[in-house]
Amino acid sequence: MLNILIVEDEPLLATTLKHLVELNPMYKVTAIADDPDSAMQAVEEKRPDLALVDLQLANATSGYSVAAKLHEIGVPCLFTTGKAPAFPVPDLAIGCLHKPFQEEDLVRALRAAEDIVRGRETMILRPKLPEQLQLYSTEPAEPESHEESWVPALNRERGSLRTRLSHWFAVH
Repeated sequence: MLNILIVEDEPLLATTLKHLVELNPMYKVTAIADDPDSAMQAVEEKRPDLALVDLQLANATSGYSVAAKLHEIGVPCLFTTGKAPAFPVPDLAIGCLHKPFQEEDLVRALRAAEDIVRGRETMILRPKLPEQLQLYSTEPAEPESHEESWVPALNRERGSLRTRLSHWFAVH
């Protein structure tokens, strides 16, 4: 069973998303939250395995803050948003499903996210990923030379972004 938290401020969309997620009997929505405070309260009540996070939330708040807090406690996020980040943010999310999307896009995105969350190797037997889904690489970036490397390698097991940036600045 994959427990999923939905962080979405549009009530109709949140309810629809819940119903679509729960069409698969192996997925259960633990809660629906519409802002960072209610999201963290929901996590305290029942820890999810994955969070679907919209980036523009109620009360002029951002899904980035939710993703950062969830990342700190080890809950992976999949952004579901109409306005995707301009660049990949693998320290905050495993990917981004761009709105509007179809039911099949969500199904395939959840399968891919579950494979990542569960650490399963994926074989390419399914059709290509939906156009609306962008998965962020979890593989460390291999720079050609240290002079050209201005971004630290992305590795989820090396601590927080702050720690890695501090280390990188100390080395360079």
